[in-house]
Amino acid sequence: MPDAANIAILGGGAAGLLAAIRCAEAGAAGVVVLEAAAQPGRKILVSGGGRCNVLPMEEARERFVSAAPARVVGRFLARVPLETQRAFFEDLLGGPLREEPEAKKLFPPSNRAKDVRDALVARALASGAAIRAGAAVREIGRTDAGFAIRLAEGPDVTAARVILATGGLSVLGGGADGGGLAWAEALGHTLVPTYPALVPLTGDAPAHHALSGVSANARVTAMNAATGESARSEGGFLFTHRGWSGPSVLDVSHVVEKAARAGARAEVRVCFGFGEEKISANGPVRAAAAKASTSAEAAAAAWDEALRAGGASGAGASLSSFLRKSSSSLPDRLLQLVFAECGVADQPLSRLTRDARRKVAATLAAFTIPATGTEGYRTAEVTGGGVALDEVDPGSGKSKVVPGLWLAGEVLDAFGPIGGFNFQWAWGTGWTAGESAARP
Repeated sequence: MPDAANIAILGGGAAGLLAAIRCAEAGAAGVVVLEAAAQPGRKILVSGGGRCNVLPMEEARERFVSAAPARVVGRFLARVPLETQRAFFEDLLGGPLREEPEAKKLFPPSNRAKDVRDALVARALASGAAIRAGAAVREIGRTDAGFAIRLAEGPDVTAARVILATGGLSVLGGGADGGGLAWAEALGHTLVPTYPALVPLTGDAPAHHALSGVSANARVTAMNAATGESARSEGGFLFTHRGWSGPSVLDVSHVVEKAARAGARAEVRVCFGFGEEKISANGPVRAAAAKASTSAEAAAAAWDEALRAGGASGAGASLSSFLRKSSSSLPDRLLQLVFAECGVADQPLSRLTRDARRKVAATLAAFTIPATGTEGYRTAEVTGGGVALDEVDPGSGKSKVVPGLWLAGEVLDAFGPIGGFNFQWAWGTGWTAGESAARP
């Protein structure tokens, strides 16, 4: 005989654990979490290099990516605001979250992801929810009384209501297979085509790959000219043996991935020393940048003015030494690639011609990355696409298509940038679905 539950939560990750807590604390009885892995919260444990970037410090709803309009994504996020989530975790973890202001990230007081996972599991169990680990779901179907859930091992489960929080196709392992997307579709939901997101870029560029391990701060822009889709991000940039990575790259990777899937190629440009106030060895450079019409033009104008001023100072610095000492602190190996790309040799700054100076400035402001694809789901941090948001009520997480079904987390068609935003989405949508499913 199958086990009977009132509310079955499929998936014991970030969204599923929050759903279980809010559902049980709202008074629902018979709440069970079915987790395929040997222990819940596996993705929480590996997040942030084992530190768990619990939340961002600031809202950035406009940076979420979805096929749905931004206002719809905003309605999901507004249901459990960032400040409410922060207060919950500070209470859960027994102290203020650790702030990293430069990166605008929040971490647990202990700086240990395990403490976050363990606290969530303990809270769920203390609230009365049950957690069945190693319970891999193989099929879910409708019945007159609700849902029949077939497991790979152990007794099957029947439930009056189901919260689908199985995650996506990234960071799989331990029994997780992303099957929730297929189950949602089989039950009648529309799936926005899925793709790996927040993932390193790849391309055949030996001169770039030779710089593997070299990093810098940068602004990266990706654009698909065929569709007009574009994305821009600022932060760490890293050369790898296969391509390019770092937060600024991961945040724009979805544009490259979707272009590649359509047989096209996105244009990827890197601006080193982004922001004209960061491009001078001797203070802000603004006048020329103020006249430019685009951010790339502004950066090129700022670099040009900085190089001109450096050459006119009579200090005798070389081009490379000037750029190394600039506030952008560009590494030597990167500079050699920049010089090769623009066809300008390293030389005393005072001897640099106007034409050569402008070539260097333009290259620093719009350095081309010949990316042709991504590393795929193997290294992707999240899944793009998923269950269409217009088929889910943002105020409750309840399916508009399937009676008795709620959806939360990565299975939904939305993801945010690096920096705790995807946990914000998971915590918030799990919280919303849990409270709503508990209502009579």
